[in-house]
Amino acid sequence: MNIVFRCDASIQIGTGHVMRCLTLADELAHQGAKCHFICREHEGHLIKLITQKGYDTYKLEVESQDIFNKKNDNEPVLFHSKWLGSTQEEDARKTKEIIKTLQPEWLVIDHYALDSYWEKKLRPHYNNILVIDDLADRKHDCEVLIDQTFGRDEQDYHNLAPNHCEILCGTTYALLRPEFSKWRQYSLERRKDNSLQHVLINLGGVDKDNITSHILELLKKAPLPKSCKVTVVMGSTSPWLDAVTTKANQLPWYTEVKTGVSNMAELMANSDLAIGAAGSTSWERCCLGLPTIMLVIADNQMDIANNLRSINAVKIVLNDHNLAQVINEYLCEFIKMPDKLKAMSQSSADVLDGRGVYTVIEHIKSFHNE
Repeated sequence: MNIVFRCDASIQIGTGHVMRCLTLADELAHQGAKCHFICREHEGHLIKLITQKGYDTYKLEVESQDIFNKKNDNEPVLFHSKWLGSTQEEDARKTKEIIKTLQPEWLVIDHYALDSYWEKKLRPHYNNILVIDDLADRKHDCEVLIDQTFGRDEQDYHNLAPNHCEILCGTTYALLRPEFSKWRQYSLERRKDNSLQHVLINLGGVDKDNITSHILELLKKAPLPKSCKVTVVMGSTSPWLDAVTTKANQLPWYTEVKTGVSNMAELMANSDLAIGAAGSTSWERCCLGLPTIMLVIADNQMDIANNLRSINAVKIVLNDHNLAQVINEYLCEFIKMPDKLKAMSQSSADVLDGRGVYTVIEHIKSFHNE
């Protein structure tokens, strides 16, 4: 099976779209598929990582602003259009040049700046299209649509996808690397001890607003036990590594800053509490039953945060609130009443089992076998 992925990473976009596509590609390749990637060379792209994993990767240049003045009047203006670094028309034209020789069975799209306008232009050059989305805010022309958001309903895509489209909604289809399901049992077992001895901080692969440094500054006077350990995880493309390392060295607890980690599941499994964003790592933490103080750092994260809070899987903090006061109140609560950590762990673990990538591939294979 020949499969082409169209996805991007950047300082603005973050790394999550590429990382979940890599998760799907890795398992497809393991089962014999040939996977290719098409990515634009935004600042903070992950093209080097993709090629290091052995995938043929085709690069698209970031276009000058002049091209937007030539945008076709029929091309829709999307909320995230500026994330593309091109018009959809031009992106489709250059993508077509690449895939017309590949003739993939599947074209996989994970990009908030692409919609049915782009997808229809590529129709003659692939058999099926799979869209990965979280927003339910634009139309698609596809055979399969995946939205792994907890609480998402198929009706949210009413009139946004064709009638023949198979819509896969909810965390059953969350694209987690196999390591998370493998570490799940160990992680849940160790949470029978509710003590707060290890805090994991991860605000995404990029953290473009340097929120991690702010959190570390706030933690200086946090009521954590002297024996506590703090681990900070960031992506290797983050522009704030030096600033974060400086702040980490000022904490009164043993603190590590890790970049480009390959054992995230193990780190999460051995942590007692996470301070993290409401992005795709939410599903990784839930799979491992890791209690979380969740920061909402983007408008499109509110639904995830509120849905998880409604089942007591997370404590949420809005980025415009008094972070120090709210976070310290939560920490005091967990230290005084450790059973609350256990209750949060159990609630979050019920959200998913981490085997979504296998479920998605079974759906892909069912199309292939028809």
